[in-house]
Amino acid sequence: MSKTVLLTGATGFLGGYVIKEMQEHPGFEVIAMGRNGKRGKELEAYDNVRFVKADMTDMSALKEIFRNNRPDFVIHTGALSSAWGRYEDFYKANVESTLNIAKLCIEYKIGQMVYISSPSIYTAKRDRINIKEDDFDPGNKLNFYIRTKILSEKGLHELEKEGLNVVILRPRGLIGPGDPSLMPRLMRANGKIGIPLIRKGKIIVDVTCVQNVAYACYLAMTTPEAKGETFNITNGEPSEFGKLLEIFCKEAGEEAKFLNLPFGLLYAVASLLEGIYTILPTNKEPVLTRYTVSTLSFSQSLDISKAKSVLGYSPKLSLKEGISEYGKWWQKNK
Repeated sequence: MSKTVLLTGATGFLGGYVIKEMQEHPGFEVIAMGRNGKRGKELEAYDNVRFVKADMTDMSALKEIFRNNRPDFVIHTGALSSAWGRYEDFYKANVESTLNIAKLCIEYKIGQMVYISSPSIYTAKRDRINIKEDDFDPGNKLNFYIRTKILSEKGLHELEKEGLNVVILRPRGLIGPGDPSLMPRLMRANGKIGIPLIRKGKIIVDVTCVQNVAYACYLAMTTPEAKGETFNITNGEPSEFGKLLEIFCKEAGEEAKFLNLPFGLLYAVASLLEGIYTILPTNKEPVLTRYTVSTLSFSQSLDISKAKSVLGYSPKLSLKEGISEYGKWWQKNK
């Protein structure tokens, strides 16, 4: 008898790869939930995938989806992921919606809920190497995305007392064909003034092939011992940021151009811009934010030993293979 998986954010970058991953595991039907109806219909071309369009802040609509489909598992990838925006929008998308899903998981006795959180909660103005899952500042308010991800995790842990079975994943720096944000932003800069580097790009970063994150979602969903646990997910190949960019540009058929800049000046400018944009009647993101500057300025790598030991996680795709595949895709689709 097949099991039903409710996948939120199915029409997003990671969601599409989770559906591809599920094709490798017979015995599952996927209810793909998202806002993009056109993309949703495309997903129904896969075996055992059915699309439902829904707003995750609409509790009555969510209840109807749970009641009609009776899922056995939930993978919650849906979120508002941005360095800028209104707090109320982040709260609705990342906290309210997540807790709505979680409460229904309790009501319908879902076997396991997998929640995609973010390692952005580790961000600080200093180098951080081999960060473990409990090594973060719960009061980190660098931006609204970070603040609401921390709040959502806290809310989920509180609901565990009411019977919620949840596994939290924090995947770092997703890359791969179809990436809507990380590499496209850098490549656009490369084509104009050059990719901004601080400390000459010698900071250490962790990135993750999106296919590996999708695989981790499957493992988190199907590993009973993972209940109540949080896991860092990366490729396990920390690399120098500048060298990583050079490799990708080469695979993408472009020449890497860098613009070396000072941290102190950029952080001050970012702070000033954030202050100005906060009072302007616009929701447009500033050219620089403190989060972006901090991410480009300091080393950050994650310890994934817990995911390896509890989930049996091991990257399916090496960083070299992932960048090569992504570079070829970029040349055809840029």
